[in-house]
Amino acid sequence: MTIKVSEMAPEFTLKDQEKNDIKLSDLKGKKVILSWHPLAFTSVCTDQMRSLERNYDRIQEKGETVVIGLSIDPYPAKQKWADILCIDNVKIVSDFFPYAEVTKAYGLFNEENGASKRANVIIDEDGKVKWVKVYEASELPDVEELIENL
Repeated sequence: MTIKVSEMAPEFTLKDQEKNDIKLSDLKGKKVILSWHPLAFTSVCTDQMRSLERNYDRIQEKGETVVIGLSIDPYPAKQKWADILCIDNVKIVSDFFPYAEVTKAYGLFNEENGASKRANVIIDEDGKVKWVKVYEASELPDVEELIENL
């Protein structure tokens, strides 16, 4: 079942494209956007991450916010993809090992295709889920809606 608003966000530690550990509990006091995309190197996923990167400064106007793009792709693929997309501000992380553990904890694993669903989750400064939206796999999430809900 998909995580619900007002629930505590499940803890995780994942590596970003710079090989840094991103630990959710270390981000307390900041807002966090978790933006799940099914598979790196696909068109809608590419547009989703580019939109977050392009609007990063606008997102920060709503308060200090860590923006994280997640999928179950292995780390080397995520690192290369972030380089190709010229992602500098958004953290691109791999939920590959243990396989999809974080994605499953948030109820966003798609059993039919073995990838994550496309979704955005906003976590508040206290670690509680503030907003959740799951999208169709082919749908590009509306960054305006995301910013509005910060």
